[in-house]
Amino acid sequence: MQFRLAAALSIFVGSYLPLAIILAVQDIPHVWWGRPVCTFTRFDVTQCSFIPFQHPGYALTFLVLAVLSTIIGKIVLSAIAFPHEVTVTSARAIPNEIINYTFPYVVAFMGISYAEPEKLLGFLVFLIWMFAITYKSGQILMNPLLLIFGWKLYEVSAVVEGERRDIRVLLHGRLTAGQYNAQRIQDFFILAEEE
Repeated sequence: MQFRLAAALSIFVGSYLPLAIILAVQDIPHVWWGRPVCTFTRFDVTQCSFIPFQHPGYALTFLVLAVLSTIIGKIVLSAIAFPHEVTVTSARAIPNEIINYTFPYVVAFMGISYAEPEKLLGFLVFLIWMFAITYKSGQILMNPLLLIFGWKLYEVSAVVEGERRDIRVLLHGRLTAGQYNAQRIQDFFILAEEE
């Protein structure tokens, strides 16, 4: 099975939610942090600022897009059907290699800000290339944000439809030897515990 382009794009863009939050926080001027907190008892429209960003169009667009993509990605992963049976005989956790792979690129873009549209355009080109590489190489599920949601990657020795194989597996939770329902997506098997 291959993810549809829209589903894969949602999973990919959702993985950049932490970066969207970082960029949004960096777009808030330091004077805003010194303002008094608006409460219902002390509400003054002239003193309250509900959108603190210097570039609200960029900041809110990237934040909303990343949040929606994360939600859609979670829905996509929860809607997967599991038509195959897999018997796991042994497993070892795989460190999330994509973090090491993308970390230098993300650090390089920490210098971007919404005040510099030319750097944002360069960042967009970077994201398009990263998406193309991860989608075409079957690595779209090597997403660091999935770790936060409890998904783990494993290298597994298993019996898949009567054939002994070494496979890469993504599972929500901890993997132990035993029977699982599975779906193959690109180069991974996503497992679910048998009911």
